[in-house]
Amino acid sequence: MSKSLPEISKQIRSEDIRSLIEKNFVTIMPVWAPLQLAWVNNVYRTFRDYEKFMIVMHLLMQTFEAYSKNFVKLNYDEYFDQNEVEIKSVNVMEISKSLNIPKETARRKINELEEMGAIKRLNKKIIIDRNTWPNIKPQETIKRMTRFLSTLSKMCVVEGLISETISSENLAKTCKEYFSFIWQLYYEMQIPMLLGFKKVFGDLESFHVSGIVIINHALNSKKNDNSEMSNEFYLEKYFFADQKDEVGINAMSISDITGIPRATVIRKLNKLLKENFLKIDDKKHYSSTGVYQKEILNVQKITLNNLSKLAARIYNLNLMKDN
Repeated sequence: MSKSLPEISKQIRSEDIRSLIEKNFVTIMPVWAPLQLAWVNNVYRTFRDYEKFMIVMHLLMQTFEAYSKNFVKLNYDEYFDQNEVEIKSVNVMEISKSLNIPKETARRKINELEEMGAIKRLNKKIIIDRNTWPNIKPQETIKRMTRFLSTLSKMCVVEGLISETISSENLAKTCKEYFSFIWQLYYEMQIPMLLGFKKVFGDLESFHVSGIVIINHALNSKKNDNSEMSNEFYLEKYFFADQKDEVGINAMSISDITGIPRATVIRKLNKLLKENFLKIDDKKHYSSTGVYQKEILNVQKITLNNLSKLAARIYNLNLMKDN
């Protein structure tokens, strides 16, 4: 029996997904932002060091790119069943430039990853060891992301982009079947996001701490208001507004959520206060000032564009696979 060819005319364009996100921003943002912060929490907790995780991401992304160029596709189980994964190379200068890390810092982080056994050199081969897998295996990330994409697919149905909602189970199955391909796209979304916020805040600890404050402010404020509003007004009101009824968050809660030691959180909070990213009330609760709204939104815009590309690819893979 002949196989039916995929109906290319039914594919979803990333531009349509981006427009959909803009149109449904009030509904999407309270779901998307905490999902991203949960991922950043995991980034920190993996090695207690953002740059080390980013170096591993960068090296794995290069490997995914090499697979793709040579028409190699590994599913989730095939990839994580490996005892070791060979990576292309460890070029300190290239890593330093790509991840905006000083050369000597990049060299030190790479050496520390080697001392931990995360990266090993075997003759001329450079590998990432299997013992690293429990730390970077994205099982929970796939669950959270596919739940979000399933919710987004309901909006796609309303807009006539697809005929029926795609379940999170089917989306997770697709992500795992095409894992090496999809996770390359995922890293291509997340690395620029981290680099963008690092540029705005000066370091990733400050971004992480400030992000918790902003999301806490937004989610607590939105609980009592279900009104529809534009993208710009929503952000102005819930993410950056100087409100009298805002709900702040204290240093201990930020430390508990992020996993960052309390002393480090307090040091970063003081830095963010000094630079006018945050303000503090008489209860020692922190909230956003909104002073750097434009810079933060510029990074968010790039991230949402990359999210739209990722979502479109996953939906299309799922639709063509089913076809």
